[in-house]
Amino acid sequence: MRILVTRPREDGEQIAAKLAALGHQALLAPLLEPRFHDGPELALGDVQAILATSANGIRALIRRTSRRDIPVFAVGPQTTEEARAAGFADVRNADGDSRALAAAVARWTVPEKGALLHVCGEDAPGTLVESLARQGFATRRQALYAIEAATALPPEIREAVERGDVDAVLFFSPVSAKIFLKVCAGISTMEMTAFCISPATADVLPPGAFAGVRTAAAPNQAALLALVE
Repeated sequence: MRILVTRPREDGEQIAAKLAALGHQALLAPLLEPRFHDGPELALGDVQAILATSANGIRALIRRTSRRDIPVFAVGPQTTEEARAAGFADVRNADGDSRALAAAVARWTVPEKGALLHVCGEDAPGTLVESLARQGFATRRQALYAIEAATALPPEIREAVERGDVDAVLFFSPVSAKIFLKVCAGISTMEMTAFCISPATADVLPPGAFAGVRTAAAPNQAALLALVE
């Protein structure tokens, strides 16, 4: 299959390699790109663990600290892999979403050990911090990057969609699905299958807009790619 990958370019290139190993051709159309914030070294003296809900959070973090001795509590497999590749030795995987991470943190540690730092993007919801605060944890949120949305598809990708030369598209969030619908206004996508990372992502898609809509069994990249297999 010829599969459209809507992830930021760095992630998209990794996914393209995985799709190629499965015998598919990836077409890269980044709909969201991170813009990392410059700034001073982060103050981590009171932090017992870092909360990471995206690989971009880890990429932003390592630009602002050289420390790798603080445990990382990661939301899922991709974020876990990114943290380990960055050199963090103690990385724990909640294997789910932010709710699963909040529940896992309560099993992994106690408030008395120190503060928790959530490294995230500017638009990240505050639900994780709020949930942990209700459990007695001193948790603060550190926005280390912004996400810039695409306003159009790359010309060659738009032409391929218009010709009906794209078999499927991967959606990793409701936000990216909404952007795709916007940049594809006036183009038929009815010949494409939409592979969605979560029910919330699938719910964004209008009925009948795609040849089919399939949802991953778990809200992570591995489960989404399993649909393609």
